[in-house]
Amino acid sequence: MRHAKKRLQLNRFTSWHDATIKSLAKNLIICQSIKTTLARAKASKQMIEKLITLAKTNTLFSRRQAQKILGEHKLVNLLFNEIGPRFSKRTSGFTRIINMGKRRGDNAEMVIFELTEIKKKEAKKIKHDKAHPPASAQQVEEKAAEEKKQEPKPAKEQKPQKKFLGGIRSIFKKKSDSL
Repeated sequence: MRHAKKRLQLNRFTSWHDATIKSLAKNLIICQSIKTTLARAKASKQMIEKLITLAKTNTLFSRRQAQKILGEHKLVNLLFNEIGPRFSKRTSGFTRIINMGKRRGDNAEMVIFELTEIKKKEAKKIKHDKAHPPASAQQVEEKAAEEKKQEPKPAKEQKPQKKFLGGIRSIFKKKSDSL
């Protein structure tokens, strides 16, 4: 009997279902925030929580279990070296689902599926020439100051384009076209 065997099937065969969930897990580890449907987010949430729980222990056995699911050495290292230590103080609640509304084409509920503790993006780095890299931090600051001093040239002013039939399109514009 199939007592307590319920899972979100996602209207797919077993192998296709498993591949979809693994793909979402990989993308969430890489990007830390993805846009997907509510059903897919709920289906993959269990696997993500399991992977992060494994990453908190950081043993050889847990690394091998994560390798079995993810299949890529770089993702396992990312999971255990960066994501696992971030959640070391938490016992659960590693992900969150934020509603975005319905998708226009098929009315599917869209969500943002993300980790609760996202790594902050690094400050914008100054680009250097590969042929002549700066030797010290003082030279880096001087180059940054020079770049700020150079004012961009004003762009040519363009005349506004004439609207099609004097803007008659706005009369027929529907509410759903604004998306």
